[in-house]
Amino acid sequence: MIYLDNSATTKQYPQVTETMMRYMEEFFGNPSSLYQLGVDSEKAVKKARMTIRKAMGFAGGKIYFTSGGTEADNMAVFGAAMALKRRGNKIVTTSVEHPAVLECCRELEKQGFEVDYIGVDRHCRLDMDALESSIDDKTILVTMMHVNNETGTVMPVNCVKDIMRKKRSPGIFHCDAVQSFGKLPLCSDADVISVSGHKIHGPKGIGAIYIKDKINIPAFLRGGGQEEGKRSGTENVPAIAGFGIAAEISERQRADNSIRMSKMRKYLLDGLSAEIDDVIVNSPIETGVRENLCCSSLINISFLGTRGEVLLHTLEQDGIYVSTGSACSSNKKGQSHVLKAMGLKDREIDGALRFSFGSMNDIDEMDIVIDKVSSAVRKFRRLGSFR
Repeated sequence: MIYLDNSATTKQYPQVTETMMRYMEEFFGNPSSLYQLGVDSEKAVKKARMTIRKAMGFAGGKIYFTSGGTEADNMAVFGAAMALKRRGNKIVTTSVEHPAVLECCRELEKQGFEVDYIGVDRHCRLDMDALESSIDDKTILVTMMHVNNETGTVMPVNCVKDIMRKKRSPGIFHCDAVQSFGKLPLCSDADVISVSGHKIHGPKGIGAIYIKDKINIPAFLRGGGQEEGKRSGTENVPAIAGFGIAAEISERQRADNSIRMSKMRKYLLDGLSAEIDDVIVNSPIETGVRENLCCSSLINISFLGTRGEVLLHTLEQDGIYVSTGSACSSNKKGQSHVLKAMGLKDREIDGALRFSFGSMNDIDEMDIVIDKVSSAVRKFRRLGSFR
């Protein structure tokens, strides 16, 4: 099996699974309980909280655990809107956000908030002039992803807070770092940051929200007062402990993994471009940590004269797993809202595949992928039914 859909989810590190099993079988106490079994669980939660904050690169602020990146995004967007609605009603986001942000913004529009959706260019790079023009002294929230989950484009998150200060915005800056955590240094200027466990070889069903000191995000779930009252409900101790291990390993290996993935990305692109005509790269070709470049973890390519879904299932028969876009955005149907926002033509969208790399991939696998993708593309082009 060659798994190249790491932007959808990742295989857990063995250390993560081992840690989770210990907290399922031995240290299974409720962390709110007063006896030792509960105290041991509470220690695991505290340790993971500190580990994840350190991996994010922050000394201050608080980490609160959620059920995943979607809940963390919802908590940030709705929380900021409710906290600051008396100071303004404007929200600024982008047209290519994850549905976990976009659907929140659409709901807030129904409640009377004004939402500006900033556009992107052909490679998903943000219109900076439009962003700066949109932010004003009524803007209570700017919410933007760090790395786009379909193209890998690095968004200009390090510029946002400067613009907000310049425009005297009273708002909160929320950064969705689900795709960048463990791959790039996070934005130190963000007030609120969302991350997820299963994108960094941790467990599914666990995420976290970072809230900077003195930033007010109201309680999202009410009940027993866990997570300092911000998110009630008994903590998922095995998943939290596993998330902490995954964050520690990912941060320790981040620089080396970035170099490895960048080499795999270039090798794959060069090989496919040499073997196949009419290949369009939808991601920025450059990689790096500067603004408007591409994260090394993924690349989105259109193979004209084919359909991405057909290629996906053909490659699956050879044990190669890729995707046509976000696993969370379309209920398996319809065109990518990201590629549409980029202005791609229907045939370019229909022929698009996303290859996303993880720490468990190696460059030798790319030769097999190049061979199988090239063979599949040539086969379906000969049929002529998708032109």
